[in-house]
Amino acid sequence: MFAPRRLKIGLSACFQHADPSRSLFTGKTLQYVEQSIAHWIMSAGAMVVMVPCPTGETARGDVTLAHYAEWLDGVVMHGGADVWPGSYGEEPLREEWLGDRVRDLYDLAVVEAFAQAGKPIFGVCRGLQLINVAFGGALYQDIETQHPGAQQHRNARTYDQHFHEIDLVPGSRLAHLYPGQRRVTVNSIHHQGIKRLAPGFVVEAVSHPDGIPEAIRRSPLRGQGYIAATQWHPEFHVQGSHTLDDTALLHDFLGACSAARFRPFPAVSPLHIRDRAARLLRQALLRDVFTTENTIGRLIGKRK
Repeated sequence: MFAPRRLKIGLSACFQHADPSRSLFTGKTLQYVEQSIAHWIMSAGAMVVMVPCPTGETARGDVTLAHYAEWLDGVVMHGGADVWPGSYGEEPLREEWLGDRVRDLYDLAVVEAFAQAGKPIFGVCRGLQLINVAFGGALYQDIETQHPGAQQHRNARTYDQHFHEIDLVPGSRLAHLYPGQRRVTVNSIHHQGIKRLAPGFVVEAVSHPDGIPEAIRRSPLRGQGYIAATQWHPEFHVQGSHTLDDTALLHDFLGACSAARFRPFPAVSPLHIRDRAARLLRQALLRDVFTTENTIGRLIGKRK
């Protein structure tokens, strides 16, 4: 008898850009994943593959993100750096909130490629923010500055040991995954957050008591694929601790990946992520990092 084929799950890359002062890999761009999120996905028996950015000064060959989206069963959008405010049409309020424009373009292209292939997408922390921006939403550049009265959502000293409570929205898919648990505790490691929800998405959890969206999901309309995300890091949960258990979230996502093997949902959306990214980049006069439409087109492997 043959063992069932294991799921192959993509994990978006984090970036360390070329740094001439770095003692290792001097002047080279590094793409990497954080260990615990890979182990989280692997804990359910899935195989994890980092999805590298196929463009850059050292690019060779014709492999695109569309090839990865076709081959893999789903993708998890990694946490990490701030989202550049220009990605949602705003000017940065402070220099330290510039984010990573190059990674934004890469992440937007990953979301576009997997959405067009009808493969499930799950976002973590920055991944939630990026998904919201990709589909037309906007962010608080800094919750403490722009949302008076909000609680602390990030503590640089305690990092993943900083927690707060969230309320699950009654009737949501997330509430269904955690029956009888209306208010739960999660880690909190972000200073940006959703200011305007993307069209076609619903909020499934909000922070207590300030009401910042903490989990979102694409509205379950017929013919649309699975896209969900959390503002907290489920991979940082320690079994037996007081924070929300991550198991149901992971199994929900992987269940969608298994189903999409046999009947993927090619994206039907009024918003073309690639076109939106190109338009916003032109508005922000971003000319030196990427060449807008052509670069994004090469990333996702689309043919005009």
